[in-house]
Amino acid sequence: MIDQELVAGLLAEQHPDLAGLPLRALDAGWDNAMFGLGERLAVRLPRRAAAAPLIIHEQRWLPRLAPQLTLPVPAPARVGLPGRGYPWRWSVVPWLAGDAADQREPDAGQARPFAAFLRSLHTPAPAAAPANPVRGVPLSQRADAVAARMRGMAGRADLLTPQVRRLWDDALGAPLDVSPTWLHGDLHPRNVLVAGGAVSGVIDWGDITAGDRATDLAAVWMLFADPRARAEALAAYGDLSDATLRRARGWAVLFGVTLLATGLVDHPRHALIGERTLRRVAEDG
Repeated sequence: MIDQELVAGLLAEQHPDLAGLPLRALDAGWDNAMFGLGERLAVRLPRRAAAAPLIIHEQRWLPRLAPQLTLPVPAPARVGLPGRGYPWRWSVVPWLAGDAADQREPDAGQARPFAAFLRSLHTPAPAAAPANPVRGVPLSQRADAVAARMRGMAGRADLLTPQVRRLWDDALGAPLDVSPTWLHGDLHPRNVLVAGGAVSGVIDWGDITAGDRATDLAAVWMLFADPRARAEALAAYGDLSDATLRRARGWAVLFGVTLLATGLVDHPRHALIGERTLRRVAEDG
């Protein structure tokens, strides 16, 4: 069990200079537990074995990427090791203020700053960049999984419209015409923070990988309600081929279907994100 007593003990043993700061439980997602540490830090600990390698990716790569990015990210300030019966590595990260973008969407004027962030991220990655079997890959590799989810949501014809299915099929046929770049890999709205209408940070980099930039471009449909803002973001990103735009729409459909399908089971916030995404990509398509 990851509780305040465990975290306090780990800090006292491994980072005693931080042990005197106030500690409070914040959140527990599927993969990680979060505790506030003082006013400017947080402690992030994997909750399950599948998440343990992801935090190592963050610890290795995020400090190297952070200086080039145009938005704040929680690059680990300290690294924690297994101890006190806890089996995995953990991190002390900067606390980034803001609400998740599904709760407070960014203003339309954030289209250009968000596009600039994507441009600052989408740079060549080294050969040692983490592999990811489900993000940044050719959409054809995800076709069976998406088809299965669509079949399971046959009752949502209001969202899985002929237009959405056409966009998905079109994306499957779009050639991969760009070189691999760094990717966040999981830019859904719960991983984007908003404060005062502005995007204030991008969190949860466990899926960081190298691959097709269209994966991250799908966030445009997940984040912006105004179709003019979506068009502005894509235009500001620049140098966007027709094939990449088609694949980006496909990734938006993929994220929308995945979030809706999983959300309908046990996560209403994800279901709402999926619904919004599918409606928006159909509106623009």
